[in-house]
Amino acid sequence: MTRDTTNREMREMRYTTSNPVMTKNFFANIQGQSNMTFEGTISKLAYLLGIVFITACISGYVALDAINSGNSSVLAGLTWGGMIGGIIVVVILIFTRPQNPAALMTIYAAFQGLFIGGISIMYETFFEGIIIQAGFGTLMITMLMLGLYSSRIIRPTPTFNKVVYSVLGCVFMLYMLSIVVTTFSPYQIPYLHSSGPIGIGITLVILIFVSLSLISDFGFIESGVKWQAPKSGEWWGAFGVLITIIWIYIEMIRLISKLRD
Repeated sequence: MTRDTTNREMREMRYTTSNPVMTKNFFANIQGQSNMTFEGTISKLAYLLGIVFITACISGYVALDAINSGNSSVLAGLTWGGMIGGIIVVVILIFTRPQNPAALMTIYAAFQGLFIGGISIMYETFFEGIIIQAGFGTLMITMLMLGLYSSRIIRPTPTFNKVVYSVLGCVFMLYMLSIVVTTFSPYQIPYLHSSGPIGIGITLVILIFVSLSLISDFGFIESGVKWQAPKSGEWWGAFGVLITIIWIYIEMIRLISKLRD
């Protein structure tokens, strides 16, 4: 099979996913030498997760010290700075599609580490041990989704991906609206952050759909390997899974905090 034939088939590939950085015909729009592999994708995911973990530990240490010193503005700066910085990097990546995205993705992982470290310490001050609980829960969900995908119990069909993408798209817009409303008014979105039965149910449903998006991510990576995507596809595959894992952790820590409230 020639390279031109492969590229033509990739352009004709009709594969969708619920992840915002992994869209229809994505692999046909990136370039690079060699071919994408599962092993390469896993190694890059491990690297990005390592960056997140290291920066989260540093951010958490700084945030905890700031809280003990009565300087809560540092905690807010780390959390908001990490979140906003991460969103900006994602937007840049989506619209520029760099041939070598390693540097920008490393920066994204660092920003997310700041965000996770700050928000984790914030929850830990109210619910002791919640960081370990949320981390363990995130690991269990990731392994469960990988098992369901590997055993072909759940397959990322086009309908499956569209449903998950639609729901998560609405959730993302709801979160953005909540941030705007909370920041610029004394009100907040009803039930979204409450710890009552409805609030817990909403967070649980969101967590389920975010977890299911891992199925789409795994399918997208498998599709890239099958269609002999460029080597840079490994970064994009790892990046997409990283976004989902971080979101799972955030929803997990929110759910646990509501249950313990």
